[in-house]
Amino acid sequence: METLKDFDFQGKRVLLRCDFNVPVESGVIQDDFRITSSIPTIQHIIGKGGKCIVLAHFGRPEGKTQEEFSLRPVVKRLEELLGKKVALIKEPIGQGAKERLEQLAQGEVALLENIRFYPGEEENDDHFAKLLAELGDIYVNDAFGACHRAHASIVGIPKYIPGAAGLLLEKEIQALEKVRTNPEKPLVVLVGGAKVNNKASFLKAISKNADAILLGDLLTIEVKENGIDVVPETEIVYATDGVDGTFDLGPETIKKFKEKIINAKTIFWAGPLGKVEEEKYEKGSLVIANAIINSGAYAVAGGGDLAAFLGKHGLREKFAHVSTGGGAMLAFLSGEELPGLKALDQ
Repeated sequence: METLKDFDFQGKRVLLRCDFNVPVESGVIQDDFRITSSIPTIQHIIGKGGKCIVLAHFGRPEGKTQEEFSLRPVVKRLEELLGKKVALIKEPIGQGAKERLEQLAQGEVALLENIRFYPGEEENDDHFAKLLAELGDIYVNDAFGACHRAHASIVGIPKYIPGAAGLLLEKEIQALEKVRTNPEKPLVVLVGGAKVNNKASFLKAISKNADAILLGDLLTIEVKENGIDVVPETEIVYATDGVDGTFDLGPETIKKFKEKIINAKTIFWAGPLGKVEEEKYEKGSLVIANAIINSGAYAVAGGGDLAAFLGKHGLREKFAHVSTGGGAMLAFLSGEELPGLKALDQ
């Protein structure tokens, strides 16, 4: 897989696919982690004399233009972070967009409006991908969180123009490989949230390397009530008590989890361990987060809700890596072939 160092960006139009699917309320971005994570890649491209054309999606507009899913709030935040004007191209497809982007000067940045406004994106329509590819000379994928999707802007464009991994994508792969391949042992895995069926393949794959898997309250209930044989190869530590049912970890569970964490050399954590959107149910996840940090282990966390929770409490920077992906992260650690990475390898 080629990376940014393999390309000369001077004077080139660079199509940069980012994952800017961020939480927005009343037009205000609530957590800009995914945006800030791709800023180094944008700065590298324009710093090397490239013309940066960003493609991104937001929400599920189902192939139709819907104002509530506009990337306008993202433009504003990008301008603040980059300290320069960012042009929003409202209609990425067509002669107008082509002419506008041809006028882009070296070091300038443009953002195409929500790529999911077009049905060809999620349908991975080849003609749509070709039209997008005609806008650039080089393709860069920095959207790790969307790499498990076989969409036009992820797998279609690199069929037509040379492609590379962005700095964030490269960082994600390197960090997660340390968990997936020969992690320093003991490896302790914590999994929160619900929907055990969506996590079953991940749990079975990670159990081949993990020394212990700690399951939050909701997953514990799902596994036990449904008799699901999730991870036969390793020790499972179940939540045994909770606060107001399953809204937070209870003291007994916190104690058991901390006993496993303290001796770990590698830790992977996916999903908060309680209903952290309510402050009164944050305690368990906060105690566990600090226990992980204090353990000195190589610690990786991920999933949108958990990344936002850690960011809210200023803890993201204290982990070795916090992934911008959710489904893509679990798929990668499960050993699945991610379409976005395969497209770059080809």
